[in-house]
Amino acid sequence: MLLLGIDLGTSSIKISVVDHESQKTLATVSYPEEESPIHSPEAGWAEQDPNMWWEHIQIGIRKAHATGSYNPADIKFIGIAYQMHGLVLLDADGHALRNSIIWCDSRAVPIGQQAFRDLGEQETLRTHLNSPGNFTASKFRWVKEHEPEIYKKTKHLLLPGDFVSYQLTGEYCTTNSALSEGVLWDFSKNSVSKTILDHYELDAAVIPTIHPVFADHGRILPTVADELGLAHDVHVTYKAGDQPNNALSLNVMQAGEVAATAGTSGVIYGVSDQLVYDQQSRVNTFAHVNHGEATTRTGVLLCINGTGILYNWIRKIAGHGLSYDKINEIAATAPIGAQGLSIFPFGNGAERMLNDRMIQASIMDIDFNRHDSASLFRAAQEGIAFAFRYGLDIMRENGMMPKVIRAGHANLFKSDVFRSSFVATTNTPLELYQNDGSVGAALGAGIGAHVYRDAREALKGLQVIADFAPEKGLTDRYEELYQNWKKQLTQKLNTNTI
Repeated sequence: MLLLGIDLGTSSIKISVVDHESQKTLATVSYPEEESPIHSPEAGWAEQDPNMWWEHIQIGIRKAHATGSYNPADIKFIGIAYQMHGLVLLDADGHALRNSIIWCDSRAVPIGQQAFRDLGEQETLRTHLNSPGNFTASKFRWVKEHEPEIYKKTKHLLLPGDFVSYQLTGEYCTTNSALSEGVLWDFSKNSVSKTILDHYELDAAVIPTIHPVFADHGRILPTVADELGLAHDVHVTYKAGDQPNNALSLNVMQAGEVAATAGTSGVIYGVSDQLVYDQQSRVNTFAHVNHGEATTRTGVLLCINGTGILYNWIRKIAGHGLSYDKINEIAATAPIGAQGLSIFPFGNGAERMLNDRMIQASIMDIDFNRHDSASLFRAAQEGIAFAFRYGLDIMRENGMMPKVIRAGHANLFKSDVFRSSFVATTNTPLELYQNDGSVGAALGAGIGAHVYRDAREALKGLQVIADFAPEKGLTDRYEELYQNWKKQLTQKLNTNTI
């Protein structure tokens, strides 16, 4: 029996096939080779075509089959991980009515801020754990205000993972975790939020059937099975946002455990056994994959929009076609502190940890005689590490005190410069694992199908491949650099030009 995992990212799709018994990954592929486009018709907007996602997923599955490392007919269960907070609107025939307004889109920020004030900040935080912000519900209200004809045609509101599941099975369904990430879930009533829907004057009928994260989300359509070379008895049995799924793939399931990622965005995600929230909603709390009425498990999420996307931009501008590995090598030749060059990685929409401010990215204190590409590459990685520290301090204010942070050996965590600056700046040990979001989704499918009793059994083969502890001298040096970076950020936030 084989398990197939789909990871719908912003930059690409990843597909993995895992043998359920040995838990060995038989194939892992990604598509496309270059980053998928983000459409930005206006400043602060970010959209992607859901049909592009589905096309890329189909290509990715066929690409995995083409490795010849397994028999596609042996795949029995599918798990889906996906970019969070996106809005997908379908008509009565199941066709997408517009591009998805994705996670980093900022157009709905004023709508969410006004709702936060109107509904009462403390009451909204108590019941929803977040400000409505630029989350899915606020995006749907924006559509109603600005695209009323599309709103009238909308029959189904889906999160990105729900859309993928629908394409596979023809069934409209979601999860409490997905609705919580859209600020459409009332934790006090453990149900869809009537408060948000009523305030935004949104039609509750567009909310699909709700299933647990680990559950049967539908059987594959025969036509889709034939197109993808799969058996007709395949079921989707797991569906979760990319950050809860990353936590699952690192066995971060219990209170106090913390995971991190540094892909297109950067995230620190800690599990709590309480309905906790930040008074300013700078970090956000959602239902974790194992949250339920009987057991409280929430995920406290710090998100920095501009991490990997900054590094990709730097690569395009100054990398001259070099690979990320080569750029990382060049970055390591620059001294710590990049000879005074400093970068704010905030050029990808409104940053929640900055109170939904959209301050854009900055490169500061450039010296034409001293700074070169190595300085730029290093300053980008250190700036991202400083942004992580800034957000982690907010999490610490809210009681999240990680003793260790777990991350996959991927993206920026493959860089020696980033790892050392991250560990030294946060002053927190780091454990690296050879994990992958699509593998986590595959194992999640096994849990949902009751192939595994729980996450512990599904991840029994998970092992630390490297660990890093803070070093006193390096920590002191990075503390000095971070405080200077933070001072510059505070000055920028206090100006009237942003």
